[in-house]
Amino acid sequence: MRSKLDRIRHTVGFEVLGLIILIFGISKIFNMDMGEIGVLAIVFSVIATVWNYFYNILFDKAMLKRTGQLHKTTLIRILHAVLFEFGLLFITLPIMAWWLHISLIDALILDFGMVIFYLIYAFVYNLAYDKVFPIAPIRS
Repeated sequence: MRSKLDRIRHTVGFEVLGLIILIFGISKIFNMDMGEIGVLAIVFSVIATVWNYFYNILFDKAMLKRTGQLHKTTLIRILHAVLFEFGLLFITLPIMAWWLHISLIDALILDFGMVIFYLIYAFVYNLAYDKVFPIAPIRS
């Protein structure tokens, strides 16, 4: 198991590096102001963190009420992830359109691009993190 300090390093590193890549990438690809994208990315990072907290509480309560337990199968984990992303999209889409002065359709396309980026980024980041900071073997 990873230590608390290691988990904090992992989380902070993930967020900071992800924001840097996203801010530079979007500003270059779409020729947008880095400051404008930066503020939006940081706000969305905070929104996603807060949404994650409340969403997981709501999901677990609903699951417990519906099934009487909290064991999550692969299918339930997929549903959990998809519903999380749709909830986040519902929250952030109007903010993105308003802040960047773009249509809701353009914001939706940009948001899907960000989701794809974070899926790939999370996979690569976690692989790299495990190589740089391997988990210590469990001692019996």
